Amino acid sequence: MTGSVRVDAWLWAVRIYKTRSAATTACRAGHVRVGGEKAKAAQPLRIGDELRVRIAGFDRILVVRQLIAKRVGAPLAALAAEDRTPPREPVAQLAVRDRGAGRPTKRERREIDRLRGRDDEL
Repeated sequence: MTGSVRVDAWLWAVRIYKTRSAATTACRAGHVRVGGEKAKAAQPLRIGDELRVRIAGFDRILVVRQLIAKRVGAPLAALAAEDRTPPREPVAQLAVRDRGAGRPTKRERREIDRLRGRDDEL
């Protein structure tokens, strides 16, 4: 396919969003940027365009490699977009205590501090 494809249709076709209406809603909310500018759902995409899509609080950086307007299988969808998203930093574990367990002991408090990265504080 030559020419251009709508942003929302392409995001749905390459399986970034489960539905086209979810892709349209994301565009309206300003979660999709093409070339650094907020994209409307009907904005045309061309090969080589860079998209930044905010999903669950994280940005995914995608480059358009193929223009597809209809949903295709996962292997073909992976070929249509190049993912340039940097790897995420690991999320720190949170100390979880049972409700009603009382005040933590000195040993438990030290373990909690170690998990939070505060093991050498005085």
